[in-house]
Amino acid sequence: MLSGSGLAPADAQERLMPTLGNEGYDVQSYAVAYDYRPGSSRMTSSVDIVARASERLESFQLDAVAREVRSVTVNGLAATYTLDNTAEKLSITPRQRVPRGAKFDVRIAFTADRSLEPKSPAFGEQDKFDHWTDWEGGFQLMGQPDRSHLFFPMNDVPRDKARVSFRVTVPRGYQAVANGTLRSTKTVGDRTTYVFGTRDPIPTHVAQLAVGHLTEIKGTGPHGLPLRSFVDSSKAAAARGRVALVPAQLKWVEDAIGAPYPYETYGVLGVGGVTGYAIESATLSMFNADYLTGPADQGTGTMIHELVHQYFGNAVSVQNWDDMWLSEGHAAYYTGLYRDAQGDVKLDDFMRDAYQFETGQRPKYGPPGRQQDLPGLLAGTNPGGAVMLYGLRQQLGAKTFQQIERTFFLRHRHQAATTQDYIDVANDVSGRDLTAYITGWIYGTETPPFPG
Repeated sequence: MLSGSGLAPADAQERLMPTLGNEGYDVQSYAVAYDYRPGSSRMTSSVDIVARASERLESFQLDAVAREVRSVTVNGLAATYTLDNTAEKLSITPRQRVPRGAKFDVRIAFTADRSLEPKSPAFGEQDKFDHWTDWEGGFQLMGQPDRSHLFFPMNDVPRDKARVSFRVTVPRGYQAVANGTLRSTKTVGDRTTYVFGTRDPIPTHVAQLAVGHLTEIKGTGPHGLPLRSFVDSSKAAAARGRVALVPAQLKWVEDAIGAPYPYETYGVLGVGGVTGYAIESATLSMFNADYLTGPADQGTGTMIHELVHQYFGNAVSVQNWDDMWLSEGHAAYYTGLYRDAQGDVKLDDFMRDAYQFETGQRPKYGPPGRQQDLPGLLAGTNPGGAVMLYGLRQQLGAKTFQQIERTFFLRHRHQAATTQDYIDVANDVSGRDLTAYITGWIYGTETPPFPG
């Protein structure tokens, strides 16, 4: 933002969530600290943010809501600030303006309160999820689509990816786990501090932290990839069968996409208190623990869905939420391909079912790349995107299609991508102009005919 407010200009705003996101800087990292005490929803907390100014900043904003802010410093100097819980913005004026191109540090001391969970201005009463999700003995996070700034102040848009670490202090007998790898543990008296952090930048909406009575299950994936899963201790023994599938699932996804898994570790998280959804938390896909206790030889497509999101949605994040089909369409497509390979359901039948769902969804919610509201965004981008990819593979053949997928992933890994980026790769790799085919599926007001 030019010398001043740090507010998001109109062309940078999210169409469905116009108050979300802030310009003027690019976040490099978040370091979050929580002090968890059972029986209390309040946690003494802080976040240290490292960002780079894209314009000269006399002031700037972060997305933030429902917390008590105790102090803010910028580059070590006390800053003035105001928290507007209606606009969901924390406005900060540093003592010294930040020059364009300069890195700067922000430290915010606050109290996180898990009992405070105001509904999204864009989602409102349609939002049926608990985002601070307490369960017996602990809690976990669910930030999609626009609630991660409940957890700590941030730039809560998927295009501004950053490395994330969590430093969490818990009583003895409790385990904390978060995205990335365990960097340290330290016990003082009857309290232990766990520090987890990511090697690579991730979108804010897939940040994850869980605290509770959890059992760790270790393993090794392709190329020696370290695996660590954490499951509610009361369900861990029954979950070992499905957790043991993760190495083979990683190998299958790598072979299907033609590219290596993008992060330094992977695993699954099984907790209580989660109903009706799983989420692709970066490096640690989260499920209800009961799902992970199901039969190892059937019904595991959701594990593939969330694993594919590690590639499409996490490592390659969407530039805007209107590009969400890049994430959900790919996850749905490869789920169908996996179920076919497992002999569960033929890919053609899977896609015909997706097509029937899409024809009913599009008049109600709009096309995958132009959803009319947030409920559609979470449900209506899967089938249309998946069937478009299925038709593309039919047109070009499996080899060329895989080359498109691999090239798109490698070209945009650890960055954000748009629908046009995918079109450009498809045209480049195939040597054909596939623009009309792809845009018809992603933006057309009517569902195109079923491929083939």
